[in-house]
Amino acid sequence: MPKRFKTQLTNILPVTVVPLSLNYHYMQLPREVIVGNGTIERIPEVVSRIGLKGKALILSDNQCYKIAGEKVSNELEKAGLTPDFLLVKSMTVDDLINIEKALREQKPRVLFGVGGGTIIDAAKISSASQNLPFISIPTTVSHDGIASPLASIKGSEKPYSVLAQSPMAIVADIEIISQAPWRFVISGCGDIISKYTAVKDWQLAHSEKGEYYGGYAASLALMSAKLVTANANLIATKDNEGLRVLLEALISCGVAMSIGGSSRPCSGSEHLFSHALDLINSNHAMHGEQCGVGAILTSFLHGSNWQKIKKTLKHIGAPTTAEELCVKEDEIVKALQMASEIRPERYTILHKLKLNYNACETVARATGIIN
Repeated sequence: MPKRFKTQLTNILPVTVVPLSLNYHYMQLPREVIVGNGTIERIPEVVSRIGLKGKALILSDNQCYKIAGEKVSNELEKAGLTPDFLLVKSMTVDDLINIEKALREQKPRVLFGVGGGTIIDAAKISSASQNLPFISIPTTVSHDGIASPLASIKGSEKPYSVLAQSPMAIVADIEIISQAPWRFVISGCGDIISKYTAVKDWQLAHSEKGEYYGGYAASLALMSAKLVTANANLIATKDNEGLRVLLEALISCGVAMSIGGSSRPCSGSEHLFSHALDLINSNHAMHGEQCGVGAILTSFLHGSNWQKIKKTLKHIGAPTTAEELCVKEDEIVKALQMASEIRPERYTILHKLKLNYNACETVARATGIIN
């Protein structure tokens, strides 16, 4: 990590950027979770039960503010709070410093993250820096950051997550989420299905390296993957009931990470593959789409049922080849080979096998990711 970046990050976060494998951990779980149609209208009930008063700041981008932020603002006024809006453009260290500055100046009592993963991650970190509660209002279901205490920051030499805080409440309105492009749903499904290999990597690290393994957290993540797989037909119909299954699975995975004390239940070799692909090709697919393909590859390496993973992804319309990810075939091979270097301390099947380029190419061909 660059020295300047680390210094800036330390100034932002009230918590130390620590390894995500701990001898002990603090479980922080959402207090209120409301999922369904028209749930934005329940915000006054939520803030009343939590006891929030005074000024509220809404973090969002222009599009998400028009879709949901204005409604959130109106509901907060009904609840007697004074809402204001702060535009979030991206998720770099400089952006977070500007948000933190605005929080110190405006002194809100609660922060609302209204949008996709970038906005909710910004709300997690900036609210943690000021010891503020934050409430998650997702407008998409593209990945499992809706409820987790972890957030990603752009700007370092390698992708990584930092420990921030979980949302105090989650208000997920399916009517709003259903307006997002279908590709976001595909990405969310890929992220959930990738838990099959994430849990296997965690078990491997436990058995071979003595790393802490939380059976309950692992079971929760694995159950989410199984539910999405079992409901692939329902999700593929683009019905709101299928969206609800996916949304609840994403929230459950966020809770699994809180219980597990790290991203281990939900992030393994398949996520490392996705991060490596990001570094190799900046014109990459969505995070969950890449994790889905990564899960096919690494499930093969684990000797698991990679065919079932691939079949499920294809059924919902997710990418399962290099061409469908819009990347070159050799970039798939390179990403698989370099994935273990992204986080050397996170032991996975890739660290165990230490595959060379030719072996990675063989795996990619055997699974049909490349021709």
